Amino acid sequence: MLDFLELPERPEKPRETGLTHVLDPGLGVEQARDRLDACGEFVDIVKLGWGTGCVTECLAEKVALYQERDVPVCFGGTLFELAALQGRIDDYVDAIADLGVDHVEISTGVIEMDHDRKCELIADLSEDFVVLSEIGRKDSEEGLSPREWSTQAARELDAGAWKVITEGRSSGTTGVYDAEGGVRSELIDGLTAEVAADRVLFEAPRKDQQIWFIEELGSSVNLGNIDMADVIPLETLRQGLRSDTLHMIHSDERTTHEEPTDERTTSSETISDGADEERRYETPSRREVTIDD
Repeated sequence: MLDFLELPERPEKPRETGLTHVLDPGLGVEQARDRLDACGEFVDIVKLGWGTGCVTECLAEKVALYQERDVPVCFGGTLFELAALQGRIDDYVDAIADLGVDHVEISTGVIEMDHDRKCELIADLSEDFVVLSEIGRKDSEEGLSPREWSTQAARELDAGAWKVITEGRSSGTTGVYDAEGGVRSELIDGLTAEVAADRVLFEAPRKDQQIWFIEELGSSVNLGNIDMADVIPLETLRQGLRSDTLHMIHSDERTTHEEPTDERTTSSETISDGADEERRYETPSRREVTIDD
């Protein structure tokens, strides 16, 4: 209906850039259906957060719903890490394959794993799955150096990861963020200097973080850990439909295109040497109105 405005073009799904990676914290089937009815066009992948897959009674039905709507599903890295800790990675892989899930997240946010081993797993699983590998630690006291962020990301992409995810948690207070949620820009600068930004999916659950990435890396930046209720608000930021990004997205439209009304009178007209004309109009004078008591 409201299709008369000029808005940035968004690639059609399945997209490679401008991804919105959504966190499902344990929605019911009808809840998920309602959310998709409202914003499914802008949901590129859903992560069933943390270990919710183990305690969701409607798991198979919900996975099927997402797949019917052409929304890929993956489980949170927590399940992978627990399976690795218990020596059950093969069982985990078989279980998600039985559900028809073809995306897998590989992370080491909590457990200890040699990075060579992590890259081997990425290479093996990328033969049958779309792999998202997460870098960074969930404990803010165990942060990686800027060099480690870029080196690990590059190696994991070379091993076969589709995208690398920067740790941020659902709180946005660790990994590439400080304890207050501020972006650690030196990490982002170092990472994007070595790895193309479109190969990175930045966890950014908070509005201020989303704005920062859009301002720094453009509206087609890949953003993750987005609450389902925040998908539409994020899309308005991407398209300049919110005051926070309106001027940035529509920077060449700062001057309005209104035609002068009959009430305006031309005060001066200057014709340049070229073909362009520049006109300056006075603001219409206010008419005095007398209101009788």
